[in-house]
Amino acid sequence: MKRNLYLFDFDGTITNVDTLFDFLKFSFPKSYNSVYYRFIPKFILAKLKILEKSQVKEQFISTFLKGKSRLEIKVLAFDYFENRKNQILRSSAVSYILDLNNYHDKYIVSASVDLWLQPFAEFLGTGLICTNAYFDEEDNYSGKFASLNCNYEEKKNRIEKEINLSLYDEIYAFGDSSGDKAMFSISTNPNLNYFGE
Repeated sequence: MKRNLYLFDFDGTITNVDTLFDFLKFSFPKSYNSVYYRFIPKFILAKLKILEKSQVKEQFISTFLKGKSRLEIKVLAFDYFENRKNQILRSSAVSYILDLNNYHDKYIVSASVDLWLQPFAEFLGTGLICTNAYFDEEDNYSGKFASLNCNYEEKKNRIEKEINLSLYDEIYAFGDSSGDKAMFSISTNPNLNYFGE
């Protein structure tokens, strides 16, 4: 039997939202808008490549979560998953992933952060390659990332580092943007917007 590897981008591919913003807005409804509007100039400068995108992302997340314990964040993430999964997950993507034979391997590969992605990976039965959060010695979120932002070339780098690609006959990749091009370059079957726009 042929053994296949399945790689799924998360935001915009499996979901219909950018979960970075959706998770923080859901978890911090009272303060979200004021923080978001304060960051708009930085988001624009990051888009123009004047500021480093990953640093702005790190700062934005840190504003809400820095100093919170791993347990506090796990509770927030599970609450978000339970309350939002039916609205944000594309049903066609969920069906496809859950129907995959256990003989094959499947991973979410995302620029989003493990802080809130873990419950989704557990639900879908996938491995998780993503941007990782850094917790201090007291197990509180430091406000920093423990890895590079897992997007563009870094997606490819992390996949090659964490998975032995030579074990697979076919590699299927699913994405929705230019951030997935490097991941597509190592797949035998690249799929853009497979589950809908």
